[in-house]
Amino acid sequence: MNNAHIPILGFAAFSGTGKTTLLTKLIPLLKNKGLRVGLIKHSHHNFDIDKPGKDSYRLREAGATPVMLVSSHRRAIITEFSACIEPKLEDQLIFYDQTELDLILVEGFKTEQFPKIELHRPSLQKKLLFPVDPDIIAIATDSKINPNCFPTSLSALQISALQHPPILDINNPEMISDFILNSFLRNKHD
Repeated sequence: MNNAHIPILGFAAFSGTGKTTLLTKLIPLLKNKGLRVGLIKHSHHNFDIDKPGKDSYRLREAGATPVMLVSSHRRAIITEFSACIEPKLEDQLIFYDQTELDLILVEGFKTEQFPKIELHRPSLQKKLLFPVDPDIIAIATDSKINPNCFPTSLSALQISALQHPPILDINNPEMISDFILNSFLRNKHD
């Protein structure tokens, strides 16, 4: 990604797999190890971060875009898109201040090309994104990956010949944090 000036790592999975739950446990672990971590989350839903009746909402509804809200605690920029199209991560990175960060974690944007950890729970009966997505660098799961988890387009022979990426325990954020620090980030700096 041309607009990523620091390492960027995605977490890709089907809805209900626990991406946000894992990230809320993982981020403090990475911060405790000295990393400055940012996050970009893709939403498939319309959302508002300000509330009807508030000045910022009224000003945005009047047609101002972007609207920046600033306090001594935080800053938010709300920009209305002129066309209703799916955003691309590369385009969003242009607006993302990366100067004070060591790592950007991304939730969603699973069909785009950048390094990702796939989260997989066989109990949800969804197929793996790996090996269809060559950008998956690890799979975090809660049980053994069996042939039924692979996309149906693969034969048993193709599955047996696969070199799959490292398997991590989805319920062990410390293991995933160690993988990010000792494998992903180390490879980015070598």
